[in-house]
Amino acid sequence: MTIHVCGEGLVDLVPVSPGRLNDLTPALGGGPFNVAIAAARLGADVEFQSRISTDGFGQELFRRLEEEGVETAHVQRGEEPTTLAVTTIAENGTASYNFYVEGTADRFVEPKLAPADIACFGTVSLALEPGASRYAQLLRDFAAQGTLVALDPNIRPFYATEAHKKFLADLLTHVSVLKLSDEEVDFLGEEFTHQVPIVATTRGGDGISVRAGDTSLDVPAAAVEVTDTIGAGDTIMAALLTQLDERGLDADKAAALSAEEWRDILHFAATAAGITVSRTGANPPLRKEVESAL
Repeated sequence: MTIHVCGEGLVDLVPVSPGRLNDLTPALGGGPFNVAIAAARLGADVEFQSRISTDGFGQELFRRLEEEGVETAHVQRGEEPTTLAVTTIAENGTASYNFYVEGTADRFVEPKLAPADIACFGTVSLALEPGASRYAQLLRDFAAQGTLVALDPNIRPFYATEAHKKFLADLLTHVSVLKLSDEEVDFLGEEFTHQVPIVATTRGGDGISVRAGDTSLDVPAAAVEVTDTIGAGDTIMAALLTQLDERGLDADKAAALSAEEWRDILHFAATAAGITVSRTGANPPLRKEVESAL
């Protein structure tokens, strides 16, 4: 089975010291890019669909995908610059971002439908036109061909608007798995999730919750020392999709899993995310690291 991840790859400029902007270090990232890398490290067959710059940053993004075993046949290349995100790390390890997106390559993607068992969308790529509308149509097309569609809105301040909320709401009838943070639930509203059969909510140090069919449960976060939270949510999404993929589940079968099966899936995801937050930057674990920690 194949997980087809759609969206941006960008470069995070990450400070060496929490609370400071000194010595910014480039780190490869972007929500969809991180999900693709994390899922590949967890053992999934992964394809990535995006438009990546031919500049120096873009060359590194493309090289990393190939090194991690992510299929790049659906990656387009362009001379436009790479999107940059300047990261601020608070004293508690929490990350916030300022984005530089004008005229960048990922905005001009021309995505194509492909065979896939699972397709994943989200983050900045669904907020910047013209790419956002193109990805939204691709999401609908994947759903129409029977692909399980996952969505992580990953709301950032510059697109936390009523217009973007409506844009996302119009996609929900085509979505099977929705991942939100608890802050995003507060922004979007509980009613936002009612059309989606499986909703996973990340709660930081309080763990992960899921509502799937008649099942609702919580699992605690892994007990680790947090270095920073970059890539934690992306690791959780990748882990959830990898687990669903390995079980060969469509949306109906996934929603019908027992509470105990969901507990195993969420425990796997929480353990993977715990390893990510214990390290600097979006550095998700290999499958053997998660299995060793379980």
